[in-house]
Amino acid sequence: MLFDPPSHERLTETPWDETRARAAIAEIVADAEEAFDARTLWPVHPLDEVEEGTPPLSGLYLGASGVIWALAELGHPRPETAVELCDRYLAEPDESDAPIPSLLDGEAGILLVAHGLAPAAWQEERLLAAVEANATNPTRELLWGSPGTMLAAAVMHERTGDERWAEAWRRSAEWLWNEWRDEVWEQEIEKGGRRRFLGPAHGFAGNVYVLARGTLLDPDRRAQLERRAIDVTAAHAQREDDLAQWPPQLDRSDPVRTQWCHGAPGMVASLAQIAPDDDGLTELLVAGGELTWHAGPLAKGAGLCHGTAGNGYAFLKLLERTGDELWLDRARAFATHAIEQVERARREHGRGRYALFTGDVGAALYLRSCIAADAAFPTLDVW
Repeated sequence: MLFDPPSHERLTETPWDETRARAAIAEIVADAEEAFDARTLWPVHPLDEVEEGTPPLSGLYLGASGVIWALAELGHPRPETAVELCDRYLAEPDESDAPIPSLLDGEAGILLVAHGLAPAAWQEERLLAAVEANATNPTRELLWGSPGTMLAAAVMHERTGDERWAEAWRRSAEWLWNEWRDEVWEQEIEKGGRRRFLGPAHGFAGNVYVLARGTLLDPDRRAQLERRAIDVTAAHAQREDDLAQWPPQLDRSDPVRTQWCHGAPGMVASLAQIAPDDDGLTELLVAGGELTWHAGPLAKGAGLCHGTAGNGYAFLKLLERTGDELWLDRARAFATHAIEQVERARREHGRGRYALFTGDVGAALYLRSCIAADAAFPTLDVW
């Protein structure tokens, strides 16, 4: 099968209601504000499986910087805390013995959030050093590797116009391009050996997204990027009628996943920006969207990385690419289901889930996107 039915839920029959969506956003923000503690930050949720006794997390993916970024987007900035986290992370790195320079799990993301809320020259110097230190990271993926810190460099170039950021981006991009020796990149992640992931979190689609984002890649290389990306995407699509799915990785028989991080939703969301006039790619991405709709909301919850909200961004990206309002209707149906998932989880656990990529604030950002019919994925498309 192209998806795993037990991993999904039957879609709610409750119709979309913008007033209810706005109320849900307000409730999530109020809950996050109330749960904050200046010393302990936000409590880690049991579903995030962080080892007991771990110090409060500071990072973008699972820690306080991600929540702060989301709250700022939703009109509740905490600049002082964002700045404090820069040194706090150095003293107590998230789940590692020493600080790491990565975007989503390390120092670069924390500095980028702080700079967005309370910019200072020292943040820029430390962030530039992190980008340069991460330029040849062998993970070759978004969470820990150079694609993540390239994204940080691109954002800083957009913010400041300083050519140092463009130069740092190009140095990392040249190395990453040269590492693209086969169909997809090879990842060396912790003790997992060498792998070849397809999705955006750890592999091909995320790398293509970062290289294609913005204007820093020269036109000839961008054309090569699009041709190669289309070929790989088509070659590894698993088709059944009008549906398309992609495996998590090429070298192992992992269980099928239909999530932003692995599977059709993330492939669609990451690749919808490239080659907008290529009808073959559009048909393939639409088939990935149909698979995401057919599978239904994710049972894991409402979050971005492996939840209903993250999957829903595939629909918003297809709305943007095709102009077909069907995809907005589907996105909003998933948003209504996500509201119910957040409420249900809060009843079950007696508390909210405070993380950007797995928690309630990510779902709140998705609700806002559905209200505005805006396809921009949190952080990756918006800073």
